[in-house]
Parts: sequence; structure tokens; C-alpha cells
Amino acid sequence: MNAPFVAIAPRPAPVKLEGWGLWLRRNLFSSVPSALVSVIVLVALFWAASSAIQWAVLNAVTAADANACQAARGTGACWGVIHEKGRFILLGRYPQTEHWRPELATFLLLGLVVASCSRWFWKPWLALLWLVILTAFFMLMGGGVLGLSKVPTDQWGGLPLTVMLTVISMTLAFPISVVVALGRRSDMPAIKTVCVIYVELIRGVPLISVLFMASFMFPLFMPIGKSPDVLVRVIVGITLFAAAYMAEIIRGGLQALPKSQTEAAASLGLGYWQTQIKIVLPQALGMVVPSIMNNFISVFKDTSLVTIVSLYELTGALSLAVGSDPNWRPFKIEAYIFIAAIYFTCCFAMSRYSLWIERRLAVGQAR
Repeated sequence: MNAPFVAIAPRPAPVKLEGWGLWLRRNLFSSVPSALVSVIVLVALFWAASSAIQWAVLNAVTAADANACQAARGTGACWGVIHEKGRFILLGRYPQTEHWRPELATFLLLGLVVASCSRWFWKPWLALLWLVILTAFFMLMGGGVLGLSKVPTDQWGGLPLTVMLTVISMTLAFPISVVVALGRRSDMPAIKTVCVIYVELIRGVPLISVLFMASFMFPLFMPIGKSPDVLVRVIVGITLFAAAYMAEIIRGGLQALPKSQTEAAASLGLGYWQTQIKIVLPQALGMVVPSIMNNFISVFKDTSLVTIVSLYELTGALSLAVGSDPNWRPFKIEAYIFIAAIYFTCCFAMSRYSLWIERRLAVGQAR
């Protein structure tokens, strides 16, 4: 005889484990004190955002009219200062009739950097492309060839100078830092001592002191009229400073590498440089990609210190453009927001590229 049919009671629906609602309950409203603090913070953020929108958008003046900006002062932003002084801020004291030259030079240099970040351009001819683009950059900026009027380096400024100082300094600093990092781990006392002294000496002083020494003290030890151009001295100073910090970053990656890697390379009969180039450095550099990129970003922002030697990069050109004009001087905040957006865009792009490199390395390690 068959047993009587008994219906199974319905089970509750599965609890949703994803979504904004669950995230808000867990992170912002998990308890009464947490909910109270969250509400206070959200109200403060809403008030700040509404005030910022009212100042930056609703009451803002976009026309290059100093009188209208003065009338809206205190209640609305004056974006007209960007319209009026934007080219001066971006290009500095470069002759206005020749502005196409720094614009083209910066476009070529930035294009080269972007292309070098793509794996499709990691070919042997990339080094030759760097040589060609850098030569074209200095020919366009300096002139004196192909019928271009000569422009001295003390008139270079704005974004082209910032980009050039960063790219060239970091390009030169990287191989120096690798050599210094290997030297600090060398078994040869003389080489190790020289590398240690260099790193500790450079890291013991701020960059502004290095620039001051390179620009004002170094010429005192040179014959009259034989001192290198101030731009060359600044590039050398920034390069040596960045290389010292990057050398310590790379040394950290070298120390984190297991000793078994070098022992395995030795068992295969690889020499010292074969081991470093093929085994050690690729893994060590992969471990410290975030720190290397952090050093790149730091140098990019530290180029603003070159104003001490009368080279007016992005921030220095802003001071010249706005600070010297009494009609637009009260609106420095808007100008600084403009260059802050430029700095943020460049730094954010570099950080995203660093994350991309990390993901690529993670895929390789997973295999």
C-alpha cells in the first residue's frame, strides 16, 4: 500500500548577497551609531557638493571679462581666467608667434610615451624611435635649425617643460638605479661603498637643495663661460635624485627574490650578468611596479620645484600669468584648479597603467 502524499513546506527564498542595498546595510547602516554617523557625513557631503556646484557652475563666469568676475567674486567661480591666461599657463614665456612649436613637440613626446606603454611597440626599433622623437623635440623647442628662430631655454616653460623634465629624467634614472641597486648588493667593497654613499647622500637632502646646488653652486667650480646650460644642470639634478630613490625600490625587489632563483641559475651555468638580466631583474622589477610608478608620479609633481632656478614649468607659468596681472590676480584659485586637473589626469593615467602592468604580471605568474 502506498504511503499518503505529504506536501513539502515551501522554503524561504535565498537571501540576496550582492547589490547596493546589502552593501549599504553592511557598511553604513549596520548599527544605530553607524547609521547616525553615516547620515551626518552624507548630509555634510551633500551640503559641500551643492555649494561647490553653485560656486563652480551655477554662479560661475566663463567669459574673459575681469569686471564680470569681480562682480561675481565670492559667490561664483571665474573660469574666464582660464580663457584669458590658459595659453600662458600651458606654454609659459615661449614666444606667442611660435606656440605651434611647443604644442607639436609636446604632442610628439606624449605620443611617444603612450606608444611605449603599449606592448605592440616593444620592438628593437623603439629605442631608435625615442632618439628620433627626442631630437625632434629639442629641435622644435630650441630652434636654430631648418629656418626655426632660436629660443633660449630660459623661455621654455609650462606643460612642455614639465613633461620634458619628467620623461627625460625618469628615462635616464632607470638604468642608473638598476646599476646602483646591483652595486649595493655587490660583494666588491669598493663598488658597494660608492653606491651606498651616493644613495645616502642624495636621499639625505631635499630635491630643492639638489637643484640649488646644481644651478648656483656647480657653476662656481667651472671656468667662466664653460658652465652647462641651466636646463641641463636641472635635468642632471632631478635624474640623480630620482635614481637614488628608485635604486632603493629596486634593491627591495632584489632582496625579496628567493635565493633559490640565483642558485638555480648557477646550477644551469649562467654567469652573473646572464642571471641578473634573465632571471633576477625581471622578477624583482615585477614585484616593485607600484613603488616604481609612485616614484614616477612623485618626480612628475616635484618638477614644480624648478621655479627656484627661474625655469617656469606649469605652476611657475601660472604664477607669472596670473600673479603679474592685477586684474586676474584675485582668481588664482580657479587657475590652480585648472592645473590641478592636469596633474590629476596625468597621475591617474599613470596609476591605471601601473595596475594594468600588475594584472599582466599576475597572469604570467598564474601560468
